[in-house]
Amino acid sequence: MSSFEESLKRLEKIVEQMERGDLPLEESIRLFEEGMSLSAVCKEHLDQAEGKVQILMKQRDGSMKAEPFPPQK
Repeated sequence: MSSFEESLKRLEKIVEQMERGDLPLEESIRLFEEGMSLSAVCKEHLDQAEGKVQILMKQRDGSMKAEPFPPQK
């Protein structure tokens, strides 16, 4: 699996190519499909990162306690 940064960089390149508007239809469709796949990869990376994020909450006694992100209410 590609890193988030690699996937995002390739996705940005695809957007640039498609925005030019000079691609044949078949190439546009191929790039669109690749872009959708890369978008899913980036979302997966972000979801995994969000699951790992923790917020340290300072307790009244001055100690720190790890809590899940986002904080549960």
